[in-house]
Amino acid sequence: MPPPTTAISEKAAEIMDAAERRIRTSGYQGFSFREIAADVGVKSSSVHHHFPTKPALAAAVARRYTDRFEAALDKAKSAEDWRAVFRKALVQHGQMCLCGVLGAESGDLPPEVSAEARRFFTRNVQALSRLYGSPSAASRQTALRIMATLEGAMMLARTLDDPKVFDEATRNLG
Repeated sequence: MPPPTTAISEKAAEIMDAAERRIRTSGYQGFSFREIAADVGVKSSSVHHHFPTKPALAAAVARRYTDRFEAALDKAKSAEDWRAVFRKALVQHGQMCLCGVLGAESGDLPPEVSAEARRFFTRNVQALSRLYGSPSAASRQTALRIMATLEGAMMLARTLDDPKVFDEATRNLG
């Protein structure tokens, strides 16, 4: 289990924000430390000071994303609550789920980054399963279907450049 997200400096947070934007739009291979440095207005060595390697940066970004996602769903009562969080990311920010992007690339990711993407999905499936009763094969199957639908609908809406596709694909989700 990874350590909990700890307090980070303002500059490290800016670096993580820039990396998150780039990963959510272009994937893990879609950014370099040089680009992140330019986005933040620092030298590349400053990025390296906060995050010694690209995998360390991407894993930290994914860990923070999972923690924020879980906090947003802390009082979730239904699949509709999950849908609303995914929809907000797509409609308000025009971006994919960070861990959905990383999950699609998981076979080519460094182990620590892949582990963080897996953590996101594992924790969400577990939380959704609890919404549908005691742990069982049926509640897990429902949770897997919901997560697959949300991630797939997000990808389709983004690919087709039409947020309404997300709404159509996720209607009557739970």
